[in-house]
Amino acid sequence: MDMLAVVRIRGKPGTRKEIADTLRLLGLKEMNNLAILPRTESILGMIKKTESKVAWGELSEELIERFKDKRTVRLKPPKGGLKSVRRFYPKGDLGYRGKEINELIKKMI
Repeated sequence: MDMLAVVRIRGKPGTRKEIADTLRLLGLKEMNNLAILPRTESILGMIKKTESKVAWGELSEELIERFKDKRTVRLKPPKGGLKSVRRFYPKGDLGYRGKEINELIKKMI
């Protein structure tokens, strides 16, 4: 089964309650948290609802193996910083990144 990686990029201030609740259900309570989730229609719907707060994409086999026993992981801020936490990928860091999410996660380990 395909696994998705979802990284919370933005913090709590100004977050609507319904989006905050959805982030909590995904396991993304704080910034720089990584959630590893199965690719299902309900999960995709939740991610799209929270897309203004997260970066997401398909997790590589290497990282699946590294985090195999964990559902959520606390990461460090990325080395070299982020491009923008207000713009969507490729000009910023939010939204769907595809396989490029793996590079962001490696910078945050």
